[in-house]
Amino acid sequence: MRYSLVDLRLFVAIADAGSVSRGAANCFLAPSSASLRIKALESSFGVQLFKREVRGVSLTRPGQVMLEHCRRCLADLEQMHANLAPYARGVKTQVTLFANSTAIASFLPADLQVFLRAYPDVRVSLEERLSHDIVAAVAEGRADLGIVTWDDEHPGLDFHPYRDDELVVVAPLTAELGSAGSTSFAQCLSQPFIGLRSGTAIHTFLVGKAASMGHPLDVRIQLASFAAVVTLVQSGAGIAIVPRSVLGHAGSDGVRVLALREPWARRHLRVCSRRAEDQLSTHAKVLLQLLCAGAPGAAAAALPA
Repeated sequence: MRYSLVDLRLFVAIADAGSVSRGAANCFLAPSSASLRIKALESSFGVQLFKREVRGVSLTRPGQVMLEHCRRCLADLEQMHANLAPYARGVKTQVTLFANSTAIASFLPADLQVFLRAYPDVRVSLEERLSHDIVAAVAEGRADLGIVTWDDEHPGLDFHPYRDDELVVVAPLTAELGSAGSTSFAQCLSQPFIGLRSGTAIHTFLVGKAASMGHPLDVRIQLASFAAVVTLVQSGAGIAIVPRSVLGHAGSDGVRVLALREPWARRHLRVCSRRAEDQLSTHAKVLLQLLCAGAPGAAAAALPA
């Protein structure tokens, strides 16, 4: 199979425009040249990608499959360029850090600020993942370091204490929920929930806990940030379960904050790294040292001179 990136970009442009001529114009090609490229592409794959219609073209089923893969391929190529660009601008190295949503929304920004001020030529690639995905990524070498809520061990990883946190219930002032400043998860399940979007670590965790009790989580609204979640709770739209640490950023005025009477509400965040320290770059080792030092002030003091 022989085809070029120009062919793939042209195919996507025509699919988006619904027209060979408009797609060709978007790629700075003549319609005749574009038609020949698409015919060659179809011949290469042995399938028809477009249905020719009176007012343009539409994708066939193979064309729809092709479009999905083309978008992913082109997006990966753009990401490759984005990842390489900092090195062209003088960045010397990159540290890949995976973390769960709690760490990213609370403690991690201040620690990274300290690190990046000390090492302006280092790039940190940060991705939010679920804890079990983070452990696998660090073990496989896809991430240098990870921050997880993880009480087990792993034969190839070392775990270092990072921060302690707890999940709390945030409820409207008028909500009849709990007593003496606390409540149980079972009592919460009778209420509509405001939560983060599907796929975030804390959403997946809470849905799983509810399912294990045989009760679906009544998720009324899903939002992109803890601050937005707390704002919706203030309006009386429902309750939320959030890390206590994020309330300093999201604010807790106009809501009741209830302790959650569940053993799993206590969250012990830990930093994980591969046991073979020679697999870590110098800057990854420095970041590991900083993350294990505690609060940002202590972290700054822990940085090598």
